[in-house]
Amino acid sequence: MRLVDTLCMIETGVERELGRKYQAVKHMLNEKARRLWAGAEARALGHGGVAAVSRATGLAESTIRIGRAEVTRPGRRPKSARVRQEGAGRKFLEESDRDLLAALEVLVEDTTRGDPMSPLRWTCKSTRKLADELNRRGHVIGYRTVAKLLGHLGYSLQGTRKVKEGKQHPDRDGQFRHINERVKEFQREGQPVVSVDCKKKELVGDFANKGREYRRRGKPERVRVHDFIDEDLGKAIPYGVYDLTENAGWVSVGTDHETAQFAVESIRRWWGRMGEKTYPKAKQLLIVADGGGGNGSRSRLWKIELQRLSTELGILIGVSHFPPGTSKWNKIEHRMWSHVTENWRGRPLVSHAVIVKLIANTKTKAGLRIKAQLDKRKYATKIKVSDKELARVNLVPDSYHGDDWNYTIQPDNLTNR
Repeated sequence: MRLVDTLCMIETGVERELGRKYQAVKHMLNEKARRLWAGAEARALGHGGVAAVSRATGLAESTIRIGRAEVTRPGRRPKSARVRQEGAGRKFLEESDRDLLAALEVLVEDTTRGDPMSPLRWTCKSTRKLADELNRRGHVIGYRTVAKLLGHLGYSLQGTRKVKEGKQHPDRDGQFRHINERVKEFQREGQPVVSVDCKKKELVGDFANKGREYRRRGKPERVRVHDFIDEDLGKAIPYGVYDLTENAGWVSVGTDHETAQFAVESIRRWWGRMGEKTYPKAKQLLIVADGGGGNGSRSRLWKIELQRLSTELGILIGVSHFPPGTSKWNKIEHRMWSHVTENWRGRPLVSHAVIVKLIANTKTKAGLRIKAQLDKRKYATKIKVSDKELARVNLVPDSYHGDDWNYTIQPDNLTNR
């Protein structure tokens, strides 16, 4: 768990305990005693104590600061021992201005997002703009009070969350089950199973990279302001092959285009450097891939190139594609690419050599190991595959979605073996 997460959990626990203590004693304390109690708790907490006590109790920060100042000078007697009568003092704005909350609700209603029946709601209008508009309509209020009232009304600051996957294919779950069973079958027989995918293209050069890393204070890495491609350095296209059984991966870092030829060449390199040594008696290989990109289910060139690889290696090559819109379920995404991204966070990818080294040095406690290599080959785009060429592919469709998602490609010389 990250340090910041741990600190947030501790802070939340402290505020929760303060809230329980305050609720237990507040009815036995007068206004002055509540102020002194809150000031003493804020002083004990140290930096950030005033804000923490305010969130836990609902008392104004200004009141807590006064109480903290009073308990900090215990030898100084107060000018008067009088405690003002219950109900005295300035009233809350929503009490003195009965139309205030209704006016605020009207302002945020048009820009409220989410389910209006949900207890959590949020708005895209800033508290300063809301305060300005309320003042224009005759309600005297500051933006801090607007923020507090929004909290009382059930609003909170929130970001977006990626949960919508769009329209689902009716056989989506069925394909997931089919892939799972097919993978288990290959693994039981000791045959290799790999998950493949191309990571997003990366600009090579001293460009900003998301994330942070430890450096000497005041000495951040200096990078370019604008992310325009450097024509001399170009881009990097990492294509990965992840062995599900061995928890090992291979990455070919391309410099040209993401094509079917590049994808199959990456698989060929994985087999030559890692796969053949791990599975010397392999008779077949299962590839689990997304439905788009260079390894797309509709790509004719992908099948042509796999035919060449199958014949070259002399093994059967089975393929199972994920349904549309489900690429995040591909194992390589969260078992390999996520760790690669974490390893180079906050570091400018200044050269192809640096990218290859950062990928190859990615390791996890679970034992992940990765080998990487630069691929400087040029790959042509817009290659047309005729019906006649496609018909020569020795493709055997599976009984379940064999026409698009699941199939096996046999070597040309299989019948002669």
